[in-house]
Amino acid sequence: MEIKYTEEELEHLAGLLLVDGGLPVADARIIARDLVQADLRGLTSHGVSRIPMYLNRIRNKVVNPNPSIRVEKRSVCSLAVHGDDGMGFIVSHRAVEEGVELARSTGLALVGISRSTHFGMSALYVNHALEMGFNSLILTNSSPAIAAWGGRTPFLGAAPLAAGMVGGKHSPPYVLDMAMTVIARGKIRVAMTNGEPIPEGLALDSEGRPTTDAKKAFEGVCLPFGGVKGSALSMLMDLMAGLFTGANFGGEVKSLYYDHSEPQNVGHMFLFMRPDLFMPMDEYQDRMDTFYQRLKALPRAQGCDEIMLPGEPESRKAQQRRIEGIPLSQQIVDELRETASLYGGEALTFFK
Repeated sequence: MEIKYTEEELEHLAGLLLVDGGLPVADARIIARDLVQADLRGLTSHGVSRIPMYLNRIRNKVVNPNPSIRVEKRSVCSLAVHGDDGMGFIVSHRAVEEGVELARSTGLALVGISRSTHFGMSALYVNHALEMGFNSLILTNSSPAIAAWGGRTPFLGAAPLAAGMVGGKHSPPYVLDMAMTVIARGKIRVAMTNGEPIPEGLALDSEGRPTTDAKKAFEGVCLPFGGVKGSALSMLMDLMAGLFTGANFGGEVKSLYYDHSEPQNVGHMFLFMRPDLFMPMDEYQDRMDTFYQRLKALPRAQGCDEIMLPGEPESRKAQQRRIEGIPLSQQIVDELRETASLYGGEALTFFK
């Protein structure tokens, strides 16, 4: 059974829950918007379903609801951001704003972030940069979910890679957001929450055996996309975003769900680039339009109705859900209601 909510209803509920859980109103509004953006794009695994887990981590004092984020300039075109164990959404949006501002004058800016936490859907920060008119590359490490190639115990993170290119005058932007796993680990978590099986070929159980049981998969390891290539890219995410920035790395990032012993100390690496770095903006946009036209004119494989840029399917899904509503499973709604009841605050009135 599914229940549909409007974008405004879901943002209101998310904001109330986050404020009840101890976050400042302004930060709660930002995070609520971000979570609903994931639900709009069809990424339920990174939407409001994560609120109970985020608030549980605040209650266990492994997330700082009022961080003192520190930004230090390290070179002409680089910044270091210390997140003070704050919500990854707030730390990362600050990093986007600071990085883009630097890149306005330098052409490009590299931002290394440490002492962050899970930052939700990576496309959030690509889209933030696009709104400010900048191309970007977004890297992060994450808690162990993938075995190093040949191993059977979690060591590397699902560690998504995201990238964005400003669109042309008549073409949309390029928005890539992909985990290093065959599917995002959060989707396995949603299947577990909903009591649903997962397809074959996605994960191994804790004994290293293939499984379609979402719970056993979530307790085991996810398989990397592309075999050894996905494993190698996940390792690069850990080295660049974790080791290089001074954050946790090499299996040290704490589990979002099971480890409340200390803060995660997640690392991110953001690169921002001015679209007109190598040519006038008009020329850049014309070239993007040409690329898009050529893409759309390509002969299609059997069964394919349309060739699309990364980000186009999600954008269309968001448009559809703004009209038809955002569906949440009964299990997710029940978890949100249960979380609201823990606090007895204003969020509880949403369910009455």
